[in-house]
Amino acid sequence: MESQWKHKIFAVNEQNFESLALEIFRFQYSNSPVYRDYVNALSVNVSGINSIAGIPFLPIRFFKSHTIRATAFEPEAVFESSGTTGSTGSRHFIKDIDLYRESFTRGFMSFYGPAKDWCILGLLPSYLERGNSSLVYMVNELIRLSGHPQSGFYLHEYDQLISVLMSLEKAKQKTLLFGVTFALLDLAEKYRLPLEYTTIVETGGMKGRREEMIRKELHEILRHSFGPAAIHSEYGMTELLSQAWSKGDGIFRCPPWMKIIIRDEEDPLSIFGSSLNTRTGYVNGAINIIDLANIYSCSFIASDDAGRLYVDGSFEVLGRIDNSDLRGCSLMVL
Repeated sequence: MESQWKHKIFAVNEQNFESLALEIFRFQYSNSPVYRDYVNALSVNVSGINSIAGIPFLPIRFFKSHTIRATAFEPEAVFESSGTTGSTGSRHFIKDIDLYRESFTRGFMSFYGPAKDWCILGLLPSYLERGNSSLVYMVNELIRLSGHPQSGFYLHEYDQLISVLMSLEKAKQKTLLFGVTFALLDLAEKYRLPLEYTTIVETGGMKGRREEMIRKELHEILRHSFGPAAIHSEYGMTELLSQAWSKGDGIFRCPPWMKIIIRDEEDPLSIFGSSLNTRTGYVNGAINIIDLANIYSCSFIASDDAGRLYVDGSFEVLGRIDNSDLRGCSLMVL
């Protein structure tokens, strides 16, 4: 059954996305006790759900208080979120680690091409120190796939990292630098180095190390120190097995098996669906995420992020919903 799901998930397209999402909803409702109890508590007529708009989305905070599993299994991995000091982190139980690996490698390739074309560097101190990070797992695998002798992780070795970047620039080597936001800001404050062949991918937020800032301000600081480097972003989280990517201006796009839907912040069961503002071409609200690769967990997650969805399916992350827990995966709007 695992191979059948994989084939369906990674072969999905816009035309059959909804039918597969409904199939996965029924599978998870039948096989996930926590999700089934949540849906039942809403008094939803499950048999009457015939569109994505009718599917209940599980609040993301459930990953902090419950074990979310579709079918009974011993996990091959357990990813944990870092949260902030004193807060409870999420746990994501992974039945099939190959499913995660296939999701992020296919997603990465669709946006950046083969990893072997890049030297890949990771500046992810808080994640490396904690362990059990899905982000570290992804970047580590991309480093392995790149095969470049200078690919690797850096903790606090900023001088060494700058030296490596200078060497790669001299060789005109295409380079991706994945960086947690606060560490990239530390780097930008200490060094100025024009990066022509390097793309910076910011992710992970401040982790309580600095005050949050809007993404535009962050990117301006990074461009000031490292321009003409391209500044990209990754939108992922512990509770997901897929990522969205932004190749500029904070506009994210999803791989085919992932979709963003906007809900009303005041009414969590109200989905805006395709009712985008015809004048502006977008709608604002809270972000719901469909991640079909999350087949053995929950594919329908109501995040605590506020966002803007455009008519072409791209989106922005605008900040946090009031009274939601601070997370590292998005920037605050001040």
